[in-house]
Amino acid sequence: MAEKYVLITDSACDILPETLAEWDVRMIPLAFLFTDTGKEQKDHEEPIKDFYKAMRDGRIAKTSCVNEDAFVEIFTPILEAGNDLLYLAFSSGLSATCENGKKVAASLAKKFPERKIRVIDSLAASAGQGLFVYLAAKNRDAGMTLEENADALEKDVLHICHWFTVDDLVYLKRGGRVSAATALLGTALNVKPVLHVDNEGHLIKITQVHGRKKSIRKMAEKLGETILPDSPVFISHGDCIEDAEMLKDILKNEYGKDVDLITYVGSVIGAHSGPGTLALFFRGTER
Repeated sequence: MAEKYVLITDSACDILPETLAEWDVRMIPLAFLFTDTGKEQKDHEEPIKDFYKAMRDGRIAKTSCVNEDAFVEIFTPILEAGNDLLYLAFSSGLSATCENGKKVAASLAKKFPERKIRVIDSLAASAGQGLFVYLAAKNRDAGMTLEENADALEKDVLHICHWFTVDDLVYLKRGGRVSAATALLGTALNVKPVLHVDNEGHLIKITQVHGRKKSIRKMAEKLGETILPDSPVFISHGDCIEDAEMLKDILKNEYGKDVDLITYVGSVIGAHSGPGTLALFFRGTER
């Protein structure tokens, strides 16, 4: 009989709940609120286009991590039902979510010593984390045990490549990713940064180019430089599907790579990156 274990992730993976259900993966939602109302909402509680419209209208969104109580609520019934669990967490470099999950896992391991509980820091975000979850589901479906899957994923963490650009630097400025002067100058000169997530799971600016199309092409170039054979390719976007389709066409026509999934940047990630964010994810020789 195949080993029974449950795959869990959180909504920072930016994969729709119905898609995760198809992959047989459970999701824990992160939360956000608009500062003008103070009303907390969970990821996916409102249509994502409404969220981005609100941001374009000038509303400011703040986010919060998954707290320990939420992990206890999700993990405990799974363990009580006799299942082991493997949780793939939002980057510890961007959120306290992973750390909270690890604390609860350590506590529940004492209460359920017969159960296996593994928490893996994906060091990833958005559909980069989603790609990591996709690979985990494929490994499980291929017959890997929990331990085999977890070990394989830990070896793969630093091969999950994230490349992205933003349309408006003001959102990165609010989060302290760029200075106020850089944001002001970049907006005035139409400078677009190209960023990635580094080996510690932090957002890092790599370069900047003049104009949106050049930033999109730069991301495609990064894929061409490092992508591993047979890697899936995911794209996420902050309500800019035309740009996502442009990137998809460049990858197909110039690099011979099909895109496996295009998804929205969700509310929690989008609160920090803003409308017009475009991101590309794949397995590469290095991050």
